[in-house]
Amino acid sequence: MEQMKITDTEFVVFDVETTGLSALDGDRIIEIAGVKIKNLKTVEEFSTFINPGRDVPIEAQNIHGITNEMIQDAPSSEDYLPKIIDFVGGACLVGHNISFDLKFLCYELSLAGRKLHPATPAVDTLKMARKLIPYLSNYRLGHLANSLGVKVNTTHRALDDVKLTSSVLIHLLQKATKQYITNFPELYKQFGVEKPNYPITQISQEMLF
Repeated sequence: MEQMKITDTEFVVFDVETTGLSALDGDRIIEIAGVKIKNLKTVEEFSTFINPGRDVPIEAQNIHGITNEMIQDAPSSEDYLPKIIDFVGGACLVGHNISFDLKFLCYELSLAGRKLHPATPAVDTLKMARKLIPYLSNYRLGHLANSLGVKVNTTHRALDDVKLTSSVLIHLLQKATKQYITNFPELYKQFGVEKPNYPITQISQEMLF
């Protein structure tokens, strides 16, 4: 992506819903969705429930509305999440407060003996918004979208949040260009985040990427 214009960069916006706040403490992904953006337009998307192999606490159900019955026949993370590596390809991952989603994705991939490609970059729309729109009092996704004139419908479901974040991203990229952030290396320098590096649990060279 060296010197590539940010408007020409391929992005994959993704979001997860989970059983709780910490993968390392036993919480798991129960829904994941992603949207691929090329030339500032959506070209592909995916969305699926994930069976976490454990109950969804009522506190989590009250937030996203995902019940045990809804996920009982869903694929396991081990079966489904490695497919996301191919979906991402050479794109840049994007999310709102993306560190939360990255920790869950990378940890669960490690449990399946997989990792995202080391060269896969990740950019946070929360960091972008705080720098590019410094006057807002609230940077929650819904409030940010409203401030940009993006219609907000359902939130706290993966695909709905992904579509909302995608619209926000496009607005923020346009603002970045107006502030002379025009190439991807500069965008990543200002708004990139590091991926967590969890050790894989099933060592297999052919499964690394």
